[in-house]
Amino acid sequence: MDERGRRWRLALGGDDESLEGRDQRLSAALSALYNPEDGSTGTGKGGKGKRGGLGGSAPNVARWLGDIREFFPSSVVQVVQKDAFDRLGLRQMLMEPEFLAVMEADVNLVADLVSMRGVMPEKTKETAREVITKVVAELMERLERRTAEALRGAVDKSKRTFRPRFADIDWPRTIRANLHNYQADHNTIVPEKLIGFMRRQRRIVDLDEVVLCVDQSGSMASSVVYASIFAAVMASLPVVATKLVCFDTAILDLTDDLADPVDVLFGVQLGGGTDINQAVAYCEDKIERPSKSHLVLITDLYEGGNAKELVARVGRLISQGVNVIVLLALTDTGNPSYDARLAATMATLGVPVFAATPDQFPDLMACALRQEDIHQWAATQDIKTIRPDEDDPTV
Repeated sequence: MDERGRRWRLALGGDDESLEGRDQRLSAALSALYNPEDGSTGTGKGGKGKRGGLGGSAPNVARWLGDIREFFPSSVVQVVQKDAFDRLGLRQMLMEPEFLAVMEADVNLVADLVSMRGVMPEKTKETAREVITKVVAELMERLERRTAEALRGAVDKSKRTFRPRFADIDWPRTIRANLHNYQADHNTIVPEKLIGFMRRQRRIVDLDEVVLCVDQSGSMASSVVYASIFAAVMASLPVVATKLVCFDTAILDLTDDLADPVDVLFGVQLGGGTDINQAVAYCEDKIERPSKSHLVLITDLYEGGNAKELVARVGRLISQGVNVIVLLALTDTGNPSYDARLAATMATLGVPVFAATPDQFPDLMACALRQEDIHQWAATQDIKTIRPDEDDPTV
């Protein structure tokens, strides 16, 4: 069989006898999920007779996951795992610590574990916390530096210093000032004199306030994970005062737990209904300096409370000088389901309404803190914002 025929055989499934041994294992692993023909609980090594089915056995599922990880890169493994959960109802397998330990951990798995925390046996909770800690550490490594660089104190370019921090070095001026130190043998310049920017010193009372108000209903699970991590990062920076409020029909203020993002996630209660108006009312009471406050409302806007009152409340916050931003999702895909009518109504108030990815969020917050036009920033990022509904009678 040529390479083209081999790929078609693997894509279509079916009789695997013409495949080599490793390809038979690959086909069997895929068939166990995408083309189960019987109730078999093993993936097997051949393509004869039984065609898969993952059944309800943790050892068999763990072995299947091992095969999948062997054949595909991590990003594909995560997609296949999600398909297994959706198609075969394997979430109950997360109750088994042995199974959980071999899973390919990602944001979606963390969201599943957080949502199931209340029904997990104690032995599984310990493993779940280890998995969540690992994922959070990886995400912090990916996001923390960029967020800190984007939000750290404003740089005053009108003043110069010859003892700048590395991040504040003005490289063009430094290079020009040291051209006479060019070393031809090494093809480089020796920067004997560093020129950089001085930072403005900001008092606590001058700090901008950022309130992340996050919908913790089931559909927003991944957004909650990312928002919690960003809140923890921002809380560690002495340049903004950060609050984190999660909500469904109840309100959970996690501001005091932001020193440990894992504790924050274990405090979240994913699922339930949604009362956005009640949550915004709570945040309104917590805002101390409206003209220096930024309310980032992360929700799909499926309001179970009083939508008319919510719109009026947001309008009042804007009139007081609060910078309100609505993120329909904070996920890697940035492709949310949302209440289109309420989103258009919010946009009519002048509120930027759109979805963002975690990689875009630091720049978004930097733009907000600089009091720049969020709509214009979104356009430069090729982000589609929600258009206002000029005919909305509620505004």
